Amino acid sequence: MSQVVRYLTGITTTGTPHLGNYVGAIRPTVQASRLAGTENFYFLADYHALIKCDEPARIQRSTLEIAACWLACGLDWEKVFFYRQSDIPEIPELTWLLTCVTGKGVLNRAHAYKAQVDKNNAAGVDVDTDVTAGLFMYPVLMGADILMFKAHRVPVGRDQIQHIEMARDMAQSFNHLYGEHLVLPEAQVDESVALLPGLDGRKMSKSYDNVIGLFAPREQVRKQIFSIVTDSRAPGEPKEVEGSALFQIYQAFAAPQETEKLRQAYAEGISWAAAKQVLFERIDREIAPMRERYEHLVSHPAELEEILQAGAAKARTRATPLMRELRQAVGLRNLATAAGAAKKDKAKAALPSFKQYREADGLFYFKFVDAQGKLLLQSAGFGSPKEAGQFIAALKQAQALPDGDRALPAEGVSGEQVRAALKALAESGN
Repeated sequence: MSQVVRYLTGITTTGTPHLGNYVGAIRPTVQASRLAGTENFYFLADYHALIKCDEPARIQRSTLEIAACWLACGLDWEKVFFYRQSDIPEIPELTWLLTCVTGKGVLNRAHAYKAQVDKNNAAGVDVDTDVTAGLFMYPVLMGADILMFKAHRVPVGRDQIQHIEMARDMAQSFNHLYGEHLVLPEAQVDESVALLPGLDGRKMSKSYDNVIGLFAPREQVRKQIFSIVTDSRAPGEPKEVEGSALFQIYQAFAAPQETEKLRQAYAEGISWAAAKQVLFERIDREIAPMRERYEHLVSHPAELEEILQAGAAKARTRATPLMRELRQAVGLRNLATAAGAAKKDKAKAALPSFKQYREADGLFYFKFVDAQGKLLLQSAGFGSPKEAGQFIAALKQAQALPDGDRALPAEGVSGEQVRAALKALAESGN
């Protein structure tokens, strides 16, 4: 029986969704939620919002609008895990456990923190100016979001890959100390997902004030589309599709044959006004049917709150048992069970174990050590942690030395010693 693959996606609640959010995040995740053989977790990242926004009304309004957007766009909340981050108390608790196994040096390399430090250095001010503990710890909270639900894959843009790698590092550190409790996630970068240009040709972003509202009133959307910057070529003059923000936005909505038709119209000299009308009508055809549902949800916040509370209860059926398991693992235990737990810990510590890690060359390695930490087997480099993990799984199953030079016994260690250690590990059920 094939394994169910768990996906996890969150949106920070600091703004009103625009067309770029819809094309880049909301539409593809709604489509992905319908795939067979998957479990899907969608959350409103309101704890993350506190790092960058100190306007309570804005965070509340954004939470309302983003939740309404996801549902209006077709997300079936009863078939997925759909919740607000702050409704899951286990997430900040796991954040603390991860904080205790995450080196400061790892967090020093986080992009957001480094960007603020670079900005401060350029301005000639103290490096810690405007650096809150929240900004510095942001990757740990994100790690907790992912690891809490044992996500296998996290759809992200290339600029977010580092956070997934850091979550893997946290999981590896925790598992190394306390046993295999956390699943190591993988980043999933979908190169086919469109990144929309905004009204001025730059990436569509609220910070650039160049967005087209997703569920803004119909006439406002039309006005925004007609303000897209174009060149001075007159009607009748051939126009280039390359570098045309208008054409790129159309392409993200239209079928290939529709796109080809507009490409031909460009070559034949369609006027910019006519091209913008074509774009408006194509977008409106997709968005208009969802607008009524969105407006209903936004005007009935109690209905949305009920959905989110039901989603939180469902999510906690996963979070609460895992947190109970992790508390036990780190020693936050019922004292009446202390003696039995200590025996179990001692037995586990007497077993050989695999340690996975990443080197400066970017490759992933593992070593196999006995209960005293003596090196038994050392691997060569693997291109991905998944590849290394699959190799380890094959070793455990075969209980024999591998062919080739992907992993070799340490100096002075016989093949029989390695095989005996693999057998002991297999018999323990680990």
